[in-house]
Amino acid sequence: MSYELIALLMFSSMMLLLLTGKRVFGAIGFVAAAAALALWGEGGSEIAFSAAMKLMKWYPLLTLPMFVFMGYMLSESRIADDLYRMFHVWMGPLHGGLAIGTILLMVVISAMNGLSVAGMAIGATIALPELLRRGYDKIMVTGVIQAGSTLGILIPPSVVLVLYGMIARQPVGQLWLAGVFPGLLMATLFILYVVIRCRLQPRLGPPLDSVERAQITWGERFRLLRAGLVPLFIFLAMTGLFLMGYTSLVESSAVGALAATLAALFQGRLTRHVLEETLRKTLGITCMFMWIILAALCFGAVFDGLGAVKAIEGLFVQQMGLSPWQILVLMQMSFIVMGMFLDDTAMLVIVAPLYVPLVGALGFDLVWYGVLYTITCQMAYMTPPFGYNLFLMRAMAPPEVTLGDIYRSVGPFVVIMIITLAVVMIFPQIALWLPQWHYGVGS
Repeated sequence: MSYELIALLMFSSMMLLLLTGKRVFGAIGFVAAAAALALWGEGGSEIAFSAAMKLMKWYPLLTLPMFVFMGYMLSESRIADDLYRMFHVWMGPLHGGLAIGTILLMVVISAMNGLSVAGMAIGATIALPELLRRGYDKIMVTGVIQAGSTLGILIPPSVVLVLYGMIARQPVGQLWLAGVFPGLLMATLFILYVVIRCRLQPRLGPPLDSVERAQITWGERFRLLRAGLVPLFIFLAMTGLFLMGYTSLVESSAVGALAATLAALFQGRLTRHVLEETLRKTLGITCMFMWIILAALCFGAVFDGLGAVKAIEGLFVQQMGLSPWQILVLMQMSFIVMGMFLDDTAMLVIVAPLYVPLVGALGFDLVWYGVLYTITCQMAYMTPPFGYNLFLMRAMAPPEVTLGDIYRSVGPFVVIMIITLAVVMIFPQIALWLPQWHYGVGS
């Protein structure tokens, strides 16, 4: 049997197991272990052992539980509620102001957590009922919350970019900085869309009425501003120390986790229940990602041993005659298709053994490609029929928001994501300038 056929058999077997609904790490790990034993006998067990040791020795992985803990602490202690109330008061007088405030809330939540799920949970439970009660168009605001929550996997500290950095063997610090400007660009385009749409159709986003605005004193506004600045201070303290060189990446994550805990303590919200829920959820998320990374490393090691990447590169470049840019576009399109059925982690561990070495062989920057992958994942999150965020929103939204409403709500925001992806592809320095400037690396 040729190496190409073996690689195809491994890939198809893994996809078949995933379609049965089995755990992602179990399906990928099983195929990797079975292929290693069949190809190299008992010596194949060294592949899994080597991958496990590589995982345990990867020091930046310690940032994963720290940032997840920080995000859940801020969420469980309801500090995020104060932040939304601040945006509600200050942005409410504008047409579409509460929707704009919700996007800004999502940006800050993204900078505190790094997971799409956390932003979705906060937006759907805090912002959505308030927006609907004030007469906002349910289709528009449903799309705002879904699109805003996807910023969690692009704006640092992004857990997805941590996983990409581990599998692609790229520095996480550079990946995080590379996601800053594309993430802010996308958030800005979301806000511009809401502003223009509500200016053309004011009924979609009515402002706070004059009676309610009059009831909000300036003293209350500044009090809410002070309360809402707590998470901003946490983020600035964490990233500021890191960017100024006082702390390493792992140390800055510890600063963030400690600052979030102290903020909850000083506000009298650090109860036994909050601490237990935060620790339980942090442990669950961290263990899940650890198993997935381990399985992905094993699968990638077998693929490297087979030389499958060279075979695929030869197929695209030599036999099909495609240019590097055509191959890159096909890769992004495949992510969107897979995103209809899989989440971002599953997509990454399935295709990374193939795509990452191929991208490097084609001469593209792997840090830049990590940003492209993440933006494409954001689109895949919201692509019917089985986009991850679509069903999360359906589970959390009130009954008046139907699945049809949710499907219709995502169209304009997917278009904005496509525009952002195209801009970052055409102008790579949008992603690469900040890491090059901070780390002094060449282009």
